[in-house]
This record gives sequence, structure tokens and C-alpha cells, in this order.
Amino acid sequence: VRLVESGGGLVQAGGSLTRSCVASGYTFEIGTLGWYRQFPGKQRELVAHLETADGSTKYIDSVKGRFTVSRDIATNTMSLQMNNLKPEDTAVYYCNADPPIAVSSPGGSSIYYWGKGTQVTVSS
Repeated sequence: VRLVESGGGLVQAGGSLTRSCVASGYTFEIGTLGWYRQFPGKQRELVAHLETADGSTKYIDSVKGRFTVSRDIATNTMSLQMNNLKPEDTAVYYCNADPPIAVSSPGGSSIYYWGKGTQVTVSS
């Protein structure tokens, strides 16, 4: 499984960015997809998810109305459109499933797959 995020960068407050994610070894056609972000020194948090079965989406309150998650089955990509960005959105953003893609190790513990993520920096 390989997840590759792109589309990060530096933007001024109020600006927009589109994050994209391409998966190999995993299909975005089924299951629940998610975008996560991680602030320095903090755990990753789920920002948005998309239920592929019915197309419904859910967002955390702080991004509701500003972020939109979508997917393209033909290219096996998912996207996160981020509008009206705020300095507090500055973080590293990751795509994954919800819950994150994992396999069991021989010892029984879970091994999670994550991409490298991309930095989004919003200046005030």
C-alpha cells in the first residue's frame, strides 16, 4: 500500500488549496476515506471523511463549510478542497481510510500505512 499526498504549500489567510492523494495497492472505491492532519507535537486528527457507499461526508467543526472531501474512482484519487484557510489550519495533512489502513504483524499488533503527508502553511 502506498499513499502519496500532494498539493501542500504556503498560502495567505483566506486563500485556498487543493490536496490530492493517489493510492496504489489500495482502492478508494469502497469503505470510508479520510483526511487527517497533525499539528507539531500532537496526535493526528481526522478532519474529514467520506462514506463511499452513499457519498456522505463528515467534517470536524473547525473546518465545516470550508473544506470539501471528494474522490475520483477512475484515477483512484481523493481530494481535499480547502477554502478560506486560517493560520490555525497550518499542519501536515495526510490521506488514508477511516479507520487508517492497517495490517496485522506476525506478533498480532497492527501496522498502519501512512504517506509522508504534505505541509500546509497559512500565513496571517
